[in-house]
Amino acid sequence: MRLLIGLLLAFAVAASVGLGSTLYALQGGTAFGAFNVGAWTAWPRTGTPDIDPYARALIARSGELPMGAGDGVAFVATTDDDGVALDGRCDVTVSGTTPQARFWTLTLYDTEGRLIGNSLKRHGFSSQEVVRTSDGAIDISIAPRARAGNWLPSGGIERYMMVMRFYDSPIGVASRTGRETPMPSVKLRSCS
Repeated sequence: MRLLIGLLLAFAVAASVGLGSTLYALQGGTAFGAFNVGAWTAWPRTGTPDIDPYARALIARSGELPMGAGDGVAFVATTDDDGVALDGRCDVTVSGTTPQARFWTLTLYDTEGRLIGNSLKRHGFSSQEVVRTSDGAIDISIAPRARAGNWLPSGGIERYMMVMRFYDSPIGVASRTGRETPMPSVKLRSCS
């Protein structure tokens, strides 16, 4: 009887530790196979057969369709370059050069992965519609109130994330150029 109770207790402890650590990894967005460039994080193996089991579970749980390795790569930013969380009540500037790609998009989402609602129905920019500076760089303002130039409304929500997708780009698993990728900077300018 004592052996049976010991086995059941050991099984309960093992199951709770295993399931608890898996839940922690899924909710915390553990970055296995990720690489960071400034405020941006990418998971280039997500759309490949080499995907790790935690990323696979995260995708199954969220229902997202990841970009395939041949299509491109997506970068996510939830903070500015200094690590301050993106706040929709603040003015943020995304500026600089972008990696080589046939086409790219920059889209704003809330923390649940939904588009941020606004009266203009503008949720992002693409490489074909953004107005570039004289040296070819981008300069996009994200703010709750209208700004001149490339402006994305943040809707004044407390937290949001930016996703920048690069299509038909040499960035990826095979390129080994991840950390040298020229990503635009994300700078907090002011808060209301």
